[in-house]
Amino acid sequence: MTRRLPLVVLVGRPNVGKSTLFNRMTGTRRAIVTSVPGTTRDVIELIVSWNQTEFILHDTGGMFGASDDPLHELVVERGRRALAQADVVVLVFDGEQGLLPGDLEIVQRVRALNVPTVAAVNKVDVRRARDNAMQFYELGFEPLIETSAEHGTGVGDLLDEIVGRIPGGSARPEGTAAAAAPAEVGIAVVGRPNAGKSSLVNRLLREERMLVSDMPGTTRDAVDVLVRWHRRRFRIVDTAGIRRPGRVGRAGAVESLSVLAARRAIDKADVVVLVIDATAGATDQDAAIAGEADKAGRGIIVAVNKWDLMKGRGSDFVKEFDETLGRQLKFLDYAPVLHISASTGERTPKLLETIDRVAETRARRVPTGELNRFVQAITSTHPPASPGKKLVRILYAAQTNVAPPTFVFFTNVATSFHFSYERFLQNRLRESFGFIGTPIRIQVRRRER
Repeated sequence: MTRRLPLVVLVGRPNVGKSTLFNRMTGTRRAIVTSVPGTTRDVIELIVSWNQTEFILHDTGGMFGASDDPLHELVVERGRRALAQADVVVLVFDGEQGLLPGDLEIVQRVRALNVPTVAAVNKVDVRRARDNAMQFYELGFEPLIETSAEHGTGVGDLLDEIVGRIPGGSARPEGTAAAAAPAEVGIAVVGRPNAGKSSLVNRLLREERMLVSDMPGTTRDAVDVLVRWHRRRFRIVDTAGIRRPGRVGRAGAVESLSVLAARRAIDKADVVVLVIDATAGATDQDAAIAGEADKAGRGIIVAVNKWDLMKGRGSDFVKEFDETLGRQLKFLDYAPVLHISASTGERTPKLLETIDRVAETRARRVPTGELNRFVQAITSTHPPASPGKKLVRILYAAQTNVAPPTFVFFTNVATSFHFSYERFLQNRLRESFGFIGTPIRIQVRRRER
């Protein structure tokens, strides 16, 4: 019978957790799991459905390494047949044991197949596995997924990567510095009451969809609408104005629920547009709202609304306004600031263009080789500070996640950087790789001997 679904094959040394991973991905207990290497003999295949994509998942037996099993040659032959037909190969490593010569043999054979490959370091719930991660990053797989098949950690990310590499999917070509922005970008329009959020959404929609009045708190529900722009889809959520906690309490239960819905909209969004009333300027509450978006790892754009009312005040006023805004939202120095008018439509098309750019950079991934050349260049002139007698050296770096972009720096001593050096790294990453409007997460791990 002709196989119609793509075939995804799990491969790795014995006892790295392939069968546990198989059970976790298929939601079954079909594969027998023991601590005895070589337990899996039979051809085990099940259909997996993920993000509206179906594929056959194949769990290979212990194809590599010595074995006393009298049926070992048959197991190896079946595994080779599966690999020859694979559309995607999933290389599974044991993070607890670290990188072993047997792993390198498997990597060499899999690369010779010239088949899309996803690499996973399993058992990262064990501290030793996290410390050993650098060894696997140096293999050059983009990206390297850290998983715990036992607890389900990272399995969703692994499935995302598998689906992206299935022929006809949306795989990112190896060696590129950017991943495509999401097919549909979620946008949360947030801000204090009466900043003009609903008027802005109406302007973007080119229709009077949202109820607008001069009364603060007109919008109570977090209403989402779909906007199509240059073949892109933006799902815009117009949220209720977020007041200070004390004022929310006095306003009653309805508004409290509205604020909760607004915060949920931030959590679900890809990009948050913070709307500030130009006539009132930024307040501590605007900074608090922006802080929630930054903490959630969302892309952020600051839209200063009602700018048509600021016309005629001269360039000195504009400069002073922006400098004051920068001081009030100092931690958002990475966020683009746009002067707009929802009433006249001034620069609202620029807002959509900026949203698209921020969504794309939030999903950007830097190839490991390029990232480490960057690290070598900046640390040669600006090495991290050494708190003790021993010099701190960054040995290696890897991007472990997107949305927001997350980078792990492996060092010889330090397990954290000083706040100022972390900010330095974030700023240099933005300049070098164009991360506009997105938070950047920095993690530090010390290499264990």
